[in-house]
Amino acid sequence: MATLKDIAQRAGVTATTVSRVINNRGYISEGTRKKVYAAMEEMHYQPNELARAFSKQYTNTIGLIVPHISHPFFTKVISNIESSAAEKGFKLLLCNSKEQPEKEQDYLDMCMSNRVAGIVLCSKYVQTREFRKMNIPVVNLERGEDDDTISVQCDNYQGGKLAAEHLIACGCKNLLHFGGVAGKDMPADRRADGFSDVCKRAGIPYRILVSDRLLYGSMHYEDFIRRALQEFPDVDGIFASSDLIASQVIQVGAQMGKRVPEDIQLVGFDDVMISTVTTPQITTIHQPVEEMAELCVEYITKSLKNEPVPQKIVLPVRLVQRGTTVLKTKI
Repeated sequence: MATLKDIAQRAGVTATTVSRVINNRGYISEGTRKKVYAAMEEMHYQPNELARAFSKQYTNTIGLIVPHISHPFFTKVISNIESSAAEKGFKLLLCNSKEQPEKEQDYLDMCMSNRVAGIVLCSKYVQTREFRKMNIPVVNLERGEDDDTISVQCDNYQGGKLAAEHLIACGCKNLLHFGGVAGKDMPADRRADGFSDVCKRAGIPYRILVSDRLLYGSMHYEDFIRRALQEFPDVDGIFASSDLIASQVIQVGAQMGKRVPEDIQLVGFDDVMISTVTTPQITTIHQPVEEMAELCVEYITKSLKNEPVPQKIVLPVRLVQRGTTVLKTKI
């Protein structure tokens, strides 16, 4: 079985450097880190995770708790956090809570028993105080903030403003927003605030409709959208709180004889892959998921080293115009 000295000799570094790479301690250049990992792979070296956990009080594992593993937004989050974690030498323990408080508690217990190095929370109901008692860094990603955790969000309010301003610039006179989940206060709800503030200032009639947990869980909004378009036939501009909902607006609209963008102009949110595979492609608010994921992992590593980190950071968003909207000057 290969030893640290064997890995060091193969990689052309010291055994101390190999240990620092394995334990993710101190500054190591990316080139050195890659050489060590390559040597470990060539020599089939597997670090003793249990021994390392006892020596450091944590493993090189980050827990990620999401409410919906199949939702396009969370799929993108998972992929980017896994990539960011791997670059820092961490593995990912993925937990899919499906919005069930009892499952979230089970996952919390599992993360603590597995001595995770840190937790990224995207789920609503997990109580974070127990993590803090055990000195486990917790980062909230697009989740309600509290006093015990770090919060990473996008500028949801600005996203709502950008969507409304763009629809108005496209000549829309009656706007509708498919918003968040009733009774569930989350950072994403600020999108509706930005949207409504712009509409009020511009004197544009608008409506905000919220869904329920069942719709959010099933991810099938078709009947909800159909009822809204039947009840409000004068709507000519829609801001959907996700690209998933926006894609279903296109489908339901086509079934009802309402064309996008000719009859209804449409803006989504997230800029996930689904926004580019519909016909037409979806104008959307780009959420910087890659940068948010990198910050989540960075803040965990800094917390482990007792380095200062901000309690809250809000990253900017931007509008990406595609085929579901047409500016008024171009119609």
